[in-house]
Amino acid sequence: MTQSKAIKHEALPDPFSDEYSRTVFGFWVYLLTDFMMFATIFAVYAVLHKNTFGGPGPRELFDLPMVLNQTWILLVATFFVGLGGASAHRNSRRAAITYFVFSFLLGVIFLWLQGCDMARLIEQGATWKSNGFLSSYYTLIGTFDVHIIFGLLWTIVLIFPVMKRGLDIVSVRRLTCLRMFWQFLNIVWIFIFSVVYLIGVAE
Repeated sequence: MTQSKAIKHEALPDPFSDEYSRTVFGFWVYLLTDFMMFATIFAVYAVLHKNTFGGPGPRELFDLPMVLNQTWILLVATFFVGLGGASAHRNSRRAAITYFVFSFLLGVIFLWLQGCDMARLIEQGATWKSNGFLSSYYTLIGTFDVHIIFGLLWTIVLIFPVMKRGLDIVSVRRLTCLRMFWQFLNIVWIFIFSVVYLIGVAE
């Protein structure tokens, strides 16, 4: 029993090892490039958000309670991702799977609410081609939603091997990167919620 536990303990990645550090650092570099892309899209939105060409603006179009619900769902999903990553580092397979599955389900709900919100705007005639404001808005939200879809697919790809074979050095390292990705998306969404929705409705 003791030998078995020792073997499992050795299977966990050492956060101070060179390979683990290189992987995490490399993923940080990727996130930095992603952040620069979002910053560019934010800048475009900042320039174009008042170009409504006489049409309805953020105050008339945005449903703040709906967006607030989306925000809470994403915050809770990211919280579960953090718990899942911590559980993976403790070699708690069942807890890691449970938390990541919860985060996946919440991510699906978030994406569904996003789809409902966009469908509502399109029904009102507020399409991507309507004006500069809506073009930049749909570009920003669409880019974010693509990242959410990627995160959901990535979760599926990583969780199924853990269900079958359990946790090992490679899977824990990959789950760490997945956790970082979701936390990055959470930070981006806080910026979107604050800059696009809150300030947009207040103006």
